[in-house]
Amino acid sequence: MKNPAFAVALSAVLSTSFIATAHADKLDDIIGSGKLRCAVTLDFPPMGFRDASNQPAGFDVDYCNDLAKILGVEAEVVETPFPDRIPALISGRADVIVASTSDTLERAKTVGLSVPYFAFQMVVLTRDNTGINSFDDIKGKALGDTSGTFEAIALENDVKKWGTGTFRAYQSQNDTLLAVAQGHIDATVVTNTVAAATVKSGKYPNLKIAGNAPYTIDYVSLGAKRNEYGLINYLNLFVNQQVRSGRYKELFVKWVGTEIPPTDLTVPKVYY
Repeated sequence: MKNPAFAVALSAVLSTSFIATAHADKLDDIIGSGKLRCAVTLDFPPMGFRDASNQPAGFDVDYCNDLAKILGVEAEVVETPFPDRIPALISGRADVIVASTSDTLERAKTVGLSVPYFAFQMVVLTRDNTGINSFDDIKGKALGDTSGTFEAIALENDVKKWGTGTFRAYQSQNDTLLAVAQGHIDATVVTNTVAAATVKSGKYPNLKIAGNAPYTIDYVSLGAKRNEYGLINYLNLFVNQQVRSGRYKELFVKWVGTEIPPTDLTVPKVYY
């Protein structure tokens, strides 16, 4: 026969353990700390960059600020190069990734990803003297891209498949753009937003957009540690609310300068 006193004591211990486990959630930790640390890439205009006063600015920065405001905490932008986004999260230097992170299945093995909060079309960026006017023209050329990005992986795979031309990876978007402008490489593939912002800035007057790249739409997500289910669920609802409230459209027009294109956040019969 079981000891009733032992059963009661065991039940109390298990209940206490369950409660402790249930409350050990990153979302609670963020709210309790009063601060949300966002890993943001600041060499990827108009998503993330430094303004004339050297302050973080852009779509991703505003998204971080919006999330912090809703949580009732202070936002802290942790400047993070593309290759360092996941390490920054895993090491605890950031609470969430708000850095145009493609929702690849490979990344999802390491981090938890929200539903898409932005979608990019890929385009070719080159100099005005290369004779490149379309994606087909880049075959056999010296190409490069920013390490760790969706477009870099796709472009490098194409160069290997073609068996002609060269590919070089760069650590930052600025390094890639400079390499094209200075003639170290002939062309790169970047998002439509980066290309438009680069040409509009006039910083590299010899650069031009040479048509679309035939890559799938790059859907990007917010990121959290893979086991932080409460936080990931909250991020999903946050993205949904940003769209429903009209804030997503407001930020798109503000930073990209156009209305939302047909490449919206929905995937027919999947995200709706």
